[in-house]
Amino acid sequence: MTADTEAAYKEAAPARTAPAVTGLTVRLCRDPDRFASLEPEWDRLYRRCRTATPFQTHAWLHSWWLSYGASARLRLLLAYRGNRLVGAAPLMMTYRPLPALVFLGGGISDYQDVLIDDSCAGAAAAGLAGGLRRAARRAVVDLREVRPGAAAERVVQLWRGPEQRLGDSVCLELPALPFDALLRRLPGPAARRSRAKVRKLDALGVEYRGVPDPEVPEAVLAMLRLHCLQWQGRGVTPEHRRPRFAEHLVRAVGRMAMTGDAVVTEYRRGSRVLALDVTLTSPELAGGYLYGAHPELRAAKADITTMLLRHDSDLAVESGRGTLSLLRGNEDYKHHWRPVTVVNQRFLLAREELAPALRLYAGQIAGRARLAEAARSRFPALLLWRSRLNNVRAVAGRTAGAGRAAR
Repeated sequence: MTADTEAAYKEAAPARTAPAVTGLTVRLCRDPDRFASLEPEWDRLYRRCRTATPFQTHAWLHSWWLSYGASARLRLLLAYRGNRLVGAAPLMMTYRPLPALVFLGGGISDYQDVLIDDSCAGAAAAGLAGGLRRAARRAVVDLREVRPGAAAERVVQLWRGPEQRLGDSVCLELPALPFDALLRRLPGPAARRSRAKVRKLDALGVEYRGVPDPEVPEAVLAMLRLHCLQWQGRGVTPEHRRPRFAEHLVRAVGRMAMTGDAVVTEYRRGSRVLALDVTLTSPELAGGYLYGAHPELRAAKADITTMLLRHDSDLAVESGRGTLSLLRGNEDYKHHWRPVTVVNQRFLLAREELAPALRLYAGQIAGRARLAEAARSRFPALLLWRSRLNNVRAVAGRTAGAGRAAR
């Protein structure tokens, strides 16, 4: 252990009861090139962290950094026992306007977390808690979209200083069961309607196939084109139209497909591809991340949600996952399947001397939430106008990006 690292750990040793950390070295990495080179050992750690989700893979996080991290400062906390990576916190420093340490992956990642080795989880969590305290010397720590039971909870439990816990996004989850078993969970009338939808899909001759790894990049681009087409005139999420999102998704999913952490599926009618979807997987979870479907399917009265869920439920069962996540969003159509509601957590942390900054930061969050709620309830037309404006900007950005690529 270097003198600098040892000093950092002693300063940051948690006051609460924690496992001994003999032989543990915690390093702070600020070098993007070093981040890129971490892939093999990061992936091994990911496989040893039972609670990890696909959004903690190196492929997802490093790709996100390449597309979205330009204006931030990389802060990776890496905990080693000897030469073995046993803990990692993928963080960056931002200014909002206060300095804040936040997870990589924000905005487009449904779950965010740290990684800790299950074989020494207590010691790894203690090491990360100490390293986090040192890294947050002049900043608030804002850990968003933490799934209940996630590894980050262990680190937060060892935090020594002011903290606040807030609710974050709503996620809906189903048990990983064969599709027929999911149908049996529904009330009689709902189950009969869903079986009729399945018969309709079969009558239309809709079949699916997994996209082979070499074809994944082009399939992801085709999925995004269909995604924008299906939402044309109905307010597509602006980020899904932007070149940086496409670049990230092609790069990340292409890599994740090769390691078994993503599956791209195309749905065909004869020789025509009418839909594609991206399913992300981790040791215990599978979740449909994004799909694109041709309007022809909707015109043919095909129920796209049923089509995707039938495939994803069978995929989760066959691969041994325990949970089929519908990911973020509390939409009515998801509740048809009687999912469990899971609310992600948001942890705000600070050192004792930064308690006033933490209160100010939390106040800004509450103020923005009140303004957003007021806009939704009182000015729905304003939100529609903003959505349309964002779509125009996104299309302009995509066109400009295509022009630069052509040159």
